[in-house]
Amino acid sequence: IGTFQMGAEQGSVGPPPAVKAILSKFSSGREEDKLLGYIKMLKVGPDLLKYIPGDNKKVADLRTWLEVYRYWNQGGRVNFTSMLQLISNACRRGTAVAVTDWIPPPLQVTPDLGLLHPLLTLEHGNSDSKVYMTSPAEYLKWRLSDKCKQLAKDKSFHLAPSTAPRVAFLLFRKHVITEQRYIFDLLTIVEKNGIIPIPIFINGVEAHTVVRDLLTSRSVSEKSAIRSNSNVVAVDAVVSTIGFPLVGGPAGSMEAGRNIAVAKDLLRHLNVPYFIAAPLLLQSISSWRSQGVQGLQSVVLYALPELDGAIDTCVLGGLVGDKIALVPERVRKLTSRIKGWVELRQTPPEDRRIAISIYGFPPNVGAVGTAALLDVPQSLENLLRRLAAEGYDVGGFEKDSNGCGESLVAALAVLSENPSITAGADNMQKKLNDRIQRAVDGDPTTAATLAKPGGGLGGAVVSAFDVSRNQLDETLGEYMASKVRKHWGEKSSSPGVSSKGNLDLVVSGLQLGNIWITVQPLLGVEGDPMRLLFERDLTPHPQYVAAYEWMKKKVADGGVGAQAVIHLGMHGTVEWLPGLPLGNDKRTWPDVLLGGLPNIYVYAANNPSESILAKRRGYGTLVSYNVPPYGRAGLYLDLANLKDLVADYRVGSSSGDYDKNSRSDLRDAIWAACERCELLKDVPLLAPKEGGESVHVSDSKDIATIPDAIFDSWIVDVDNYLVILQERLFSSGLHTLGRPPTDVELNSYLSAFYGEKLSDADCNKVISGMYESGESVSLLEKLSQLAISFFGFLMSDGTNGGSGTDDASIVSDHSSRMNQATEIAKLLMKNTEEVDSIVNALSGGYVPAAPGGDLLRDGASVLPTGRNIHALDPYRMPGAAAWARGQKAADEILRQHREANNGLYPETVAVTLWGLDAIKTRGESVAILLALVGAAPVKEGTGRVVRYDLLPLEEIGRPRIDILASMSGIFRDTFANIVDLLDDMFERAASAPNEPPEMNFIKKHAGELISEGVERPAARLFSNPPGDYGSMVNEVVGSGEWDKEESLGEMWKGRNVFSYGKNEGGGKAGTARPKVLEKLLSTTERVVQEIDSVEYGLTDIQEYYANTGALKKAAENRQLKKGADGKAKKVAVSIVEAFGGSGEQKGKVPVRDLQDTLRIEYRSKLLNPKWRDAMLKQGSGGAYEVSQRMTAMVGWAATDELDNFVFDQAAERYALDDEVAKKLRTSNPEAFKNVVRRLLEANGRGMWQTSDEVLSKLQELYSEADDMVEGVASTFVKRP
Repeated sequence: IGTFQMGAEQGSVGPPPAVKAILSKFSSGREEDKLLGYIKMLKVGPDLLKYIPGDNKKVADLRTWLEVYRYWNQGGRVNFTSMLQLISNACRRGTAVAVTDWIPPPLQVTPDLGLLHPLLTLEHGNSDSKVYMTSPAEYLKWRLSDKCKQLAKDKSFHLAPSTAPRVAFLLFRKHVITEQRYIFDLLTIVEKNGIIPIPIFINGVEAHTVVRDLLTSRSVSEKSAIRSNSNVVAVDAVVSTIGFPLVGGPAGSMEAGRNIAVAKDLLRHLNVPYFIAAPLLLQSISSWRSQGVQGLQSVVLYALPELDGAIDTCVLGGLVGDKIALVPERVRKLTSRIKGWVELRQTPPEDRRIAISIYGFPPNVGAVGTAALLDVPQSLENLLRRLAAEGYDVGGFEKDSNGCGESLVAALAVLSENPSITAGADNMQKKLNDRIQRAVDGDPTTAATLAKPGGGLGGAVVSAFDVSRNQLDETLGEYMASKVRKHWGEKSSSPGVSSKGNLDLVVSGLQLGNIWITVQPLLGVEGDPMRLLFERDLTPHPQYVAAYEWMKKKVADGGVGAQAVIHLGMHGTVEWLPGLPLGNDKRTWPDVLLGGLPNIYVYAANNPSESILAKRRGYGTLVSYNVPPYGRAGLYLDLANLKDLVADYRVGSSSGDYDKNSRSDLRDAIWAACERCELLKDVPLLAPKEGGESVHVSDSKDIATIPDAIFDSWIVDVDNYLVILQERLFSSGLHTLGRPPTDVELNSYLSAFYGEKLSDADCNKVISGMYESGESVSLLEKLSQLAISFFGFLMSDGTNGGSGTDDASIVSDHSSRMNQATEIAKLLMKNTEEVDSIVNALSGGYVPAAPGGDLLRDGASVLPTGRNIHALDPYRMPGAAAWARGQKAADEILRQHREANNGLYPETVAVTLWGLDAIKTRGESVAILLALVGAAPVKEGTGRVVRYDLLPLEEIGRPRIDILASMSGIFRDTFANIVDLLDDMFERAASAPNEPPEMNFIKKHAGELISEGVERPAARLFSNPPGDYGSMVNEVVGSGEWDKEESLGEMWKGRNVFSYGKNEGGGKAGTARPKVLEKLLSTTERVVQEIDSVEYGLTDIQEYYANTGALKKAAENRQLKKGADGKAKKVAVSIVEAFGGSGEQKGKVPVRDLQDTLRIEYRSKLLNPKWRDAMLKQGSGGAYEVSQRMTAMVGWAATDELDNFVFDQAAERYALDDEVAKKLRTSNPEAFKNVVRRLLEANGRGMWQTSDEVLSKLQELYSEADDMVEGVASTFVKRP
């Protein structure tokens, strides 16, 4: 009907120039208001154009376009009919000009912004009429009027009291126009549950203008003295039922993040909680209840709003047929969470009752009061002193010079012990007093910190409760109580039970004024610590439930009366409990236990993956904390001596200073040093052999026969390896919450980030200059632009990334590098905002959002900490940079495999897909998988990945590799769209036409499965049961309750037998497919694992051996090819390091063998005195870090192999060094006991060979630590 197009003309951007000129008159000039200006222009455009002569064809076409859009935008049946009439008339007359001869029906106008209420309609006596207000102030005046109250009484409508919280609800105007019933249902339930709604409907693109121009908070209004007749209203919270980004809404979501800084500034100024709560518009209620929120719906409600700092997302309902329906119980959940936050704001600090939960898992290894990368005792102490300064009642702790966090943690460890629990709540104070006396008496098995006056507790006393099962049942409700009883049976069979007559559940903590500090209960039972997560429908045990229920229960009702809980450090377990993976319902355990309790979750900034669970399932308002300073491993002991010998040899060789005898002596010394350092596996010396082959030199007698050229070349390799060890980064100690770094620590951050690009002198100059220059407005402006730039990258294809990914694009010369380093240093000094954000959250305020990540990869964009961290848009994976790196990594993996296997390609490669590395690397692991298969991502116009296309075999030039995709539960849940795209790709690959099986191993293996009658032969994406997480191998290794190492592989298989993807269909996602998994495991020849950060290496945490190691073992259990020793052929593991930072500047993708990587990590960290000494300075937390790495050492020895020198040197560094052993035992007796126990276990299981003298010494140490040895080593079975 016309030729006008609103889209961009050839070679231009945006609307046609004439339209741009008109648009400029409707916009405020702000970037974020352009979409709103566009809407205004569309509304009045036709009225302006009617004054232009109708014989102008372009104008007529534009007018027709605008008239059509105006009817469409106003919506409703009458307008829609008129729009069709307009189009029909234009078509019938054959020309757009002819439309002027026809008079369009009057437009039924609904305001672009308005307020509504069920009683407004009833007030006008016609339920069919649409009655709106356009002023929030006028609306609130009406809502609080006697007239409204009388009308409510007449109509039996329940109104919230005038003193109730006032909450702005942002509603979809389209749903108002189309008379969706759920809106009035929502407002009715909200009123009934004690909240005054201020319901503002909008198109969606102007939500930010409502926040900016129409809303304030009471504290802000008091400061700015807003006039009483202003149109602005004060609110206690904002709820968006729209989702999407605050700025731009649905229209802006394709470029989410572009205006994210604007949204954060607006919300920070308003400083009230920003909630997302909406019915699902892309999913049915039944689908949500069976599988949780999925696909694009999760992006709309979670991923995009979280960029703005949205919290406590609630699913309010969904589709029933083609209607939108509410679930009233979910609306009540929303109101309870809103009221929880508002109650904090309205309660004076001195009266606020706060619970602080710390962790103590795994049991019996000194884990109480620990968290990843965080010094929990010192952080707890800092937090308490800050709360006291803010007016909180902390029981006088701040006035006691002997009060310290270490003592509080030690006391909580005592309360967590089984003898204290079984004694019952009434006897716990006595148990603690007895332990304090033992410390005073010098008992080496008791933490020395308890010997301080008053135990160093700062006046803290035990606050414990005996909870009967009947009391718990009444509190919990009949349905959930029955589930707990069904799964946990008799009272005495669950943890945390008193041995007194009634077998009550014991809930305990320490009370400091209005602050209650507790240890989060363990999940399982003794000897079966993983029981909770083995069964999909299992419940937390009764004492776990009681701990949270009594935390919430009012003091008058016999509980703690907490108004908020602070989960201190990464991470706890409440967010991991059974239930829906995303979109809590009333039967999801985190939803049940947290209730309406605000959850302020202190979380490591570099883990945006697991933090998603804390945020989405655990209602966590995250407050990030920084990673510890970085250290470089350096060289020590024999390694340092070897470095000197190599340097002497190279200098002498180049200068000709050494005679033949001197060179021979140096050769022998270097060889002997390499043997002592166990370096010959990492840097083998290869001697020529007849026939052109080479052989490994293993005997020192052969050194003299090696030609100078070959030996000199080997010396270069040794030197290069020593440089790798020397420059290796590690986390130096632990971070203390809210403490800014020292100058030395600042230098370590900058040195790690820039590497050789800034000298040590440069870093020191930056630090000294930072103090001289001070903050400036221009700096803040620069940081704002930096944040905007980063978010643009976050939602783009990843080609213009942060400093860690592509320094050349940001840091062009030394001067700009110095300026950027200054900005980074200043941001690092803002660690103080970590505690600031906690304090503001406890006042019911807003915590600004920021991307999760680490300095080395992402640069300044992840600073400062103290932010509500989020992940990325899952529809843009892999990004362009990740795709480029992934292809390089895949090529290197295949090159190494063929080199070790006579040129043969692996038929199947297992690729681990973890949420953490996928988020931080923008999908490198996905890119590696695609490249191995021979596929590539396909993007639509918005940049979103919509398909993975198979590349022609001619293009990839090799066979398609089959893949076993081993997904973590977080990857499975967070990237459901990626899972579906991959599943679709595998299905197409399994049936690819004209591809012979020998060139398509996916097709080959699928064909073999088809011949066996196996369903879903193309299933390749495996994970834990739906809603479950983890292989549980680490739990078994931690408890020691395992026999043969093969059983660890079988445990992994049993936990990862569930297949996922779009082709599961029919609600069967998570279907057990053991035969397909068997086939894939039996053909797996290599495993690929990405390591995404310096802080979490293979040897630092349990998850790597529990997943990668156990997967390797499961595959080896099924290998048909036997090795030379008659055992199953070893499955290789490729470790892809993606740390970012200075090590990534040369475009290389490091791929190393598992054994090589383990040796590098152990030499640079656990066996390194520099790393050890940094941990010893951290007290009980540092001792625990040592302890858990000893457990991981046993885990790796069980699932792979470890060199004997690793155990030898670990024993020397931590157990046999008297001074070190004393420090460990004094600061954390349980941790030291575990160190010794793991060494004894390793020997008992045949993992480590050592002398009888060493074993005798270890047994003596264990006996001293535990007051009994009970033949620890003899309880483990030697390996055959």
